Amino acid sequence: MKKLTATAKQKGAVIIIVLWTSVLLTILVTAMASKVRLSAKTALFNQQASQQWSTLMAAVNQAEMELMLEKMVRPIGEQLEESEEGEIRTPAYRFNGQPLQLNYPQAENMVVRIFDHAGKINLNRIPRRNMQQLIETRLGGVFEADPEQVQDLLAAWTDWTDLNDLEGLNGAEKEYYQSLDQPYTPRNNPELDTVEEILHIKGFAELFEGVNLDAAFTIFGNLRTVNFNLATREALQLLPGMDDKSIETIIAFRELEDISNQSELGELIPFESFQLVSGWFTATNITNVYSIYVYPKAEQESPGRMNGNSAAVNRSTKSDEDDLNTAEIDPVLQSYMEIVEIRSFNALPQIYRVNPYALLPDAAPARIEEYGIELP
Repeated sequence: MKKLTATAKQKGAVIIIVLWTSVLLTILVTAMASKVRLSAKTALFNQQASQQWSTLMAAVNQAEMELMLEKMVRPIGEQLEESEEGEIRTPAYRFNGQPLQLNYPQAENMVVRIFDHAGKINLNRIPRRNMQQLIETRLGGVFEADPEQVQDLLAAWTDWTDLNDLEGLNGAEKEYYQSLDQPYTPRNNPELDTVEEILHIKGFAELFEGVNLDAAFTIFGNLRTVNFNLATREALQLLPGMDDKSIETIIAFRELEDISNQSELGELIPFESFQLVSGWFTATNITNVYSIYVYPKAEQESPGRMNGNSAAVNRSTKSDEDDLNTAEIDPVLQSYMEIVEIRSFNALPQIYRVNPYALLPDAAPARIEEYGIELP
């Protein structure tokens, strides 16, 4: 009896060892399987990311080619788009942020938007009077802004962009900036290196808080005015006399036809607004500098900022299907961005800046219903 009991104990011990071994092997195999699965997913995601990056950069290069083609002499007999009034529309005005179908088509899942910098406010060429108007507008308007605060900010701007360390009345020079917790030296040069540099000027970080600076401003080119056929919504919002309804009216009109002169602008917005903004207006000037935005098309539509443009695909290849796609809600807010200069069709573009996570400008179609807009 004792012998049987010992044998039973041995068998029980063996069973326990086998069970523990099975448990340990199961845990080991599960861990190894999880690791292999994770490695496989990592490899797959890396492959997808590499493919998407390749596709994105191909679209960027095709966008650069589109701009180079724009510098060529237009083909004889080319049929250009006409407005309902029979007026020829300027092809270069399609570079106002609308989603484009390029001549060398990009991948179907890639969205390309191009912004001509003629539609932005040039900080390196802005006259003092115009800077004062910007400050007044941001402070509530010419009649609401505190004159003393306006002059203090204008003095700070002047001290930053002049060529000396002499501090103007209530301005700011080297002594002020060196006294900050994180000291730095003022520019003392009218040529800013980046649009973000304006935030380093005394009082300007608060003045332009919440503004998409890259969408509203540029430091490239020589224009002192803004082409209203290309103007970004962010730039228009900073100009004197421009309320939301006037801005949306301008955008709605230029979706249908070009703004040719100041008389047409005067018919679109109230006379009081026209008086204030007319000094900023140009209808013909364009630049050689562009911001190219390329990003994957959102797989699912969801509530968000409208980035589509109801009149916006390459005008020479517009179709009903394109119109439907561009009117959808685009929830994408960030994009790969390059700032390039295109000097001719036979020279490679000069790349000035790359930002893989740039904030997209607001290129939504005109909000006609929201503001009850009726075009003349």
